[in-house]
Amino acid sequence: MTDEKPLLELERKINGGDFQSAGDVSSELKRILQQIGFPPSFSRRVVIAAYEAEMNVVIHAWRGVFRAWIFPRSIHIEVDDEGPGIPDLELAFQEGYSTAPPHIREMGFGAGYGLSNMKKCSDRLEIDTRVGEGTKVIMDFFLET
Repeated sequence: MTDEKPLLELERKINGGDFQSAGDVSSELKRILQQIGFPPSFSRRVVIAAYEAEMNVVIHAWRGVFRAWIFPRSIHIEVDDEGPGIPDLELAFQEGYSTAPPHIREMGFGAGYGLSNMKKCSDRLEIDTRVGEGTKVIMDFFLET
């Protein structure tokens, strides 16, 4: 994260299994980025990655916290959850691999592209996962100069 003061900081709780509110945080972030005036292509990358991180909490964890720091030329996002963790991170990055149970897949979620989409959309991705405890996802997005 940069030393400069953010334009805005956003912190929201996410409840695991709450599909009624799923996507609310990333939708709010999208509105904020539009209001600030970030380029649509940049905002799209940020929101896709934020949505995937948010949905991973809803699908896999018990609860989590979404935090975003919005700077004039970058966005820093951290999503920290309490959940099962990711036993095999390398396998989890393979497109199409998912540990989502059948009832989640029947709702149209858990297709196995979340982590790979986060990696494709972010400029920096770091994942700290502890099996039986939870996962912390850190993403940075930089406006091209």
